[in-house]
Amino acid sequence: MLQSLKNIWTLTLKEFQSLLSDRAMLGIITIIFTVAVIAITNGVSIDVKNATVAVVDHDRSPLSQRITSALLSPYFQPPVLFEDMAEAHAAMDKAEYIFIMDIPPHFEEDVLKARHPAIQITADATALSQAGVGFVYLQQIISEETLRYFQLANPAQFLPMKPVINVSFNPNTDSRWYLAVMNVATFTFMLAMLLVGAAVIRERERGTMEHLLVMPITANEIAAAKIIANSTVIALAALASMQFVVKGILAIPISGSLALFALGIIVFLFSATALGVLLATTAPTMPQFILLMLPMYIVLRLISGGETPLASMPNWLQTVSQASPMTQFVEYSSAVLFRNADITLVQKPLFIMAMMGVLFLVLALSHFRSMLDKQG
Repeated sequence: MLQSLKNIWTLTLKEFQSLLSDRAMLGIITIIFTVAVIAITNGVSIDVKNATVAVVDHDRSPLSQRITSALLSPYFQPPVLFEDMAEAHAAMDKAEYIFIMDIPPHFEEDVLKARHPAIQITADATALSQAGVGFVYLQQIISEETLRYFQLANPAQFLPMKPVINVSFNPNTDSRWYLAVMNVATFTFMLAMLLVGAAVIRERERGTMEHLLVMPITANEIAAAKIIANSTVIALAALASMQFVVKGILAIPISGSLALFALGIIVFLFSATALGVLLATTAPTMPQFILLMLPMYIVLRLISGGETPLASMPNWLQTVSQASPMTQFVEYSSAVLFRNADITLVQKPLFIMAMMGVLFLVLALSHFRSMLDKQG
């Protein structure tokens, strides 16, 4: 047992030396956990922001002008007036505008006479997130500005009850908070599989695996060293990104314990790197490994709940996704970092990640030994 630990320690140091001497890989890790996290968090938004609106105002009344002028930044760009709908639709066909608001003639007069005129809003549904939420924003702006213009009370004031809305864990409903953490989580998963898989295939392609085979070490020790070394580097990079990029540069408040998050990363990396070894022993070359790893990463990321809520997926897919360590880590990260959950509340995802890691490791070691036997 003691000799086995010494062998693992020696092999782990070799893996550290190999990884730290690979400047290209270190550069990729640094860029992914800094530039990529910042760029995606600030550049990708699921909120309505700077939406373009074309307005066809046939009324030209103070009310219609009031509604038009209420379309303000940061939700909307300054609206652009068009003379007719044909011209506005032509601009929408060129993807220049997401919304067209058509205010009919005599709109203010018809409102005063209770004729219930209609403002037509056309949305370009190819801009899915902007169109869906922005449509609601426009309806709300039209209603509120009309009520204010005629100095009417909001109908909600006459309800026999008053809803009180409390937004927990993200008071401003800022999607950047969630995106930053999910980017760190998903990049951790990708790099874990990529680095350990590349380490296995690199040994095989360079012929150094044969050198290891003549040494008094086992396949288990070789695999353990690769998992430990690569997991350590990725864990340190992910935690540094969370502390200095997410909390520091992006100024996103993290209310939970980073120590508990670190525990989750360690368990998650155990399962992710074991999966990486399994894929690397299945694919004979690096291109084949990449072709095998990337589709799996994309699918597991999409069904993890980090991109879209699990509740919006079919029941069977929700059940299947629970077997993915990525799904469990997304749930774990959200609970720990945003809801400030303690260890008792995240035992389930932690346990599932550990069990999946054991399963992947058993399969990986079996494939790894078979691969070494063929080479030996």
